Amino acid sequence: MSGTLDGLTIIEIGGIGPAPFCGMMLADHGAEVVLVHRPGAAPDLRDPLNRSRARLVEADLKTPEGAALVRDLARTADGLIEGFRPGVMERLGLGPDALLADNPRLVYGRMTGWGQDGPLAPAPGHDIDYIAVSGALHAFGRAGEKPTPPINMVGDFGGGGMLLAFGMVAGLLKAQRTGRGDVIDCAMTDGSSLLMSMIWGFRQNLPAPLPPSLAWRDERGVNLLDTGAPFYEVYETSDGKYVAVGAIEPAFHIALMRLTGLGSDPDFAMPFDPDQWPRLKDRLAAVFRTRTRDDWCSDPDAQAACVAPVLSMTEAPDHPHNRAREAFVTAQGVMQPAPAPRFRDSPARRPE
Repeated sequence: MSGTLDGLTIIEIGGIGPAPFCGMMLADHGAEVVLVHRPGAAPDLRDPLNRSRARLVEADLKTPEGAALVRDLARTADGLIEGFRPGVMERLGLGPDALLADNPRLVYGRMTGWGQDGPLAPAPGHDIDYIAVSGALHAFGRAGEKPTPPINMVGDFGGGGMLLAFGMVAGLLKAQRTGRGDVIDCAMTDGSSLLMSMIWGFRQNLPAPLPPSLAWRDERGVNLLDTGAPFYEVYETSDGKYVAVGAIEPAFHIALMRLTGLGSDPDFAMPFDPDQWPRLKDRLAAVFRTRTRDDWCSDPDAQAACVAPVLSMTEAPDHPHNRAREAFVTAQGVMQPAPAPRFRDSPARRPE
């Protein structure tokens, strides 16, 4: 059996972070990804982001010979991905106009922070900057506290590498259908904004069934999903560990009341009243501190209440569910997440 992208060849111009993540996604699912790297800077293949590559090619793109090598590779490839600032590939003679002139079917993926145009396009930056300008960073954090960057999941990987992988697959489908490739301008600031689409709807009190009291407020830690609500929060347990509570729907909330023994408490009769949330959170916090994390999570009502243990990276691979699904694998001595998503008839490559 072959991966879903078997038969496709992608040229990856070596970089860091989101572009290699896109290359990993495509390679995991069967594409032949040829990773081009600078002389003397061969990538460490133990790094999960570098796994599944078909082969490595050394080339100094600043030399005519190196640029010619990449151009030759691109003539027969289905796609190319790069993560330089705007204009760099053009100055090397490897911009999309040149490569699509050689190969009209080529899908040319460009991964940047700010995009190919706009006043910030040439500026340096990192994930934290891109999600700051998109409005996403403002939403992460607790009430009364400064914004907390969600490491670099939202800009680099969710709004960057994952979105570029989607763009590449969409472009490849178009090329197969029409015989014409395309150029993908994937900007992390655009992607992080896109990931906030549901919250933008909530901000305008959509969808309509939401109670008006739950309209999203443009401040941290006071809303339904940002630790404002007592039933969507992380609580410390007696052993200094934590449980995650996601008891939003009424049936889950009833189970949470059973689990905590607060079912007969009149204070919890109106859980969707934001004015009561700070006080209800204090009550729940006191209850959760009376038992250990694992004791809470082994309670029969825990799953019904959408209560889960907050596992460390050390613990997560050994969780029974993760073990059953083989969600983590070890390759070259490195523990790492297994490829995803899963296809029934075309399984992804297993990292080796």
